[in-house]
Amino acid sequence: QVVASGGGLVQPGGSLRLSCAASGFTLGHYAIGWFRQAPGKEREGVSCISGSDGSIHYTDSVKGRFTISRDDAKNTVYLQMTSLQPEDTAVYYCGADPNHHVPNAQAMCAKRHLQRWGQGTLVTVSG
Repeated sequence: QVVASGGGLVQPGGSLRLSCAASGFTLGHYAIGWFRQAPGKEREGVSCISGSDGSIHYTDSVKGRFTISRDDAKNTVYLQMTSLQPEDTAVYYCGADPNHHVPNAQAMCAKRHLQRWGQGTLVTVSG
């Protein structure tokens, strides 16, 4: 399973770090992605990291503000979010798909169906 945590309420311009902890499988064998869904909107891929080719992808709206990283020793992927804005408010989900299903990080972020999904963590940017 994957468990997402780290969400909360933050003022505009603030920062949060989300964690996606994997258990029962080896993270390095999977592509991992952070997705978000705001009220009334479709879920979108925010940032993804590939286990196949090591590539990283960010959606345009978060480039330069969000950083994805993985710690295989801890079986955890992080999403460091800075300069948060109200439009970043959403439920953030992490998901995982086997490397052989996903050629690169951009493909991971475009996927709608993943093998494993976390439960979501709410990020609210307001102030």
